[in-house]
Amino acid sequence: MVLEENEGDSVFEPQITEEHVETPYGNVHCIMSGTAKANRPVILTFHDVGLNHKSCFESLFNHEDMQEIVRHLPICHVEAPGQHEAAKTLPSAYAYPSMDQLSEALPAVLKHFGLRSVIGLGVGAGAYILAKFALNHPDMVDGLVLININPSAEGLMDSVANKLTEWTHTLPDTVIAHLFGKDEIENNHDLIATYRHHITTTMNQSNVSQFFRSYNSRNALDVERPIPGGNVNVRTLKCSALLVVGDNSPAVEAVVDCNSKLNPTKTTLLKMADCGGLPQVDQPAKVIEALKYFIQGMGYLSSAGMTRLRSRTGSRSRSHTNELQRDRTHSRGAEDKRGRSHTDTSMDSISHSSVTQIISKSTEVTC
Repeated sequence: MVLEENEGDSVFEPQITEEHVETPYGNVHCIMSGTAKANRPVILTFHDVGLNHKSCFESLFNHEDMQEIVRHLPICHVEAPGQHEAAKTLPSAYAYPSMDQLSEALPAVLKHFGLRSVIGLGVGAGAYILAKFALNHPDMVDGLVLININPSAEGLMDSVANKLTEWTHTLPDTVIAHLFGKDEIENNHDLIATYRHHITTTMNQSNVSQFFRSYNSRNALDVERPIPGGNVNVRTLKCSALLVVGDNSPAVEAVVDCNSKLNPTKTTLLKMADCGGLPQVDQPAKVIEALKYFIQGMGYLSSAGMTRLRSRTGSRSRSHTNELQRDRTHSRGAEDKRGRSHTDTSMDSISHSSVTQIISKSTEVTC
């Protein structure tokens, strides 16, 4: 079902509910924006280590282009135990949940708010948690947008390196190195200073450390790419997935690896050029454009909203959109040839649907 577009471009102000939701693995802080309806999913977000819903997603959801989405789809932000602003130090007797346990806490969140299904939007640790949730509860997940996902378990060498880092670096330094690439850390001083200040002054250091240790102790994501003519019962994501990573992100190799393990007919890799460790912060408009095409392909946004998106972009974006429409008439072989000149990994993940072709072309030309 395609939702009808609201008339007018006035600022939409949804009802916001903030609650601590009890789950089998501790209370999680949730912010529900909008009213859930039976005929549409909710966008469920989960943040990365050292962040909360504001520092991870505020740039994205406060962007004017996001209005087309939030008018139609409610948003539920989920924060891991002890990661919200002004959080008290967790009790010493509290065993911080594993990544698997955090994924199993999400059904309690859906039940609490009366949600039937979600489109997951996660970053780093949050992306891993949402992917695990989708694997175990495929009937609850319509789609996934996974930024900086790492499907692998921490190896022995990584474990040793992390221990050494804990001894020689402060927690903010360690988190910064997890979130941002070397180039950003060395050259984008304002951005790094902003996030270092947030981690130091807004987050509870003890709680962040526990969440980080839980993430570093994760198991490998149990997924396998289906092979034509092979085992049809391989464990993989059943829903459509959009993998996003900046080309200067420390997570590039991990995201490419994840893409290689997922069903190519349901997965698109969006590798953003000239973009750092947090694409939703660095280039929110481009992430929103890809997100809109992704959601539209699922039938939850009308083409009218996409037209207004294009009309609000600059002249470069308008000319690029026209190019995208022309490119859709070209052969798939020509697209593959052009794509390989940009990046082999992006083209490996393009599905046969026109929507994901548009996303992938957007990656090559504008990002």
